Amino acid sequence: MREFLKNTEYLNNGVRHVYGFENGYGASVIKHDYSYGGRDGLWELAVLNGEELCYTSSITEDVIGHLTWERVEGYLKEIKQL
Repeated sequence: MREFLKNTEYLNNGVRHVYGFENGYGASVIKHDYSYGGRDGLWELAVLNGEELCYTSSITEDVIGHLTWERVEGYLKEIKQL
């Protein structure tokens, strides 16, 4: 999935990765002091449509928190297939 990584930034004592896929969807993947699970070393994922948060995908209608990196990779593969 690294080839789809568009941006990485460091904020709130953590990190945010933004992915973009050829289908126009992407993901914001964060782990920081204010993300769901961030203080426990876990990740939060939000589906993007273009650069905007997408609350109507078949993946989720909200953000998904408390994820291991393996689960994040699984969701990234699903988003790539939308």
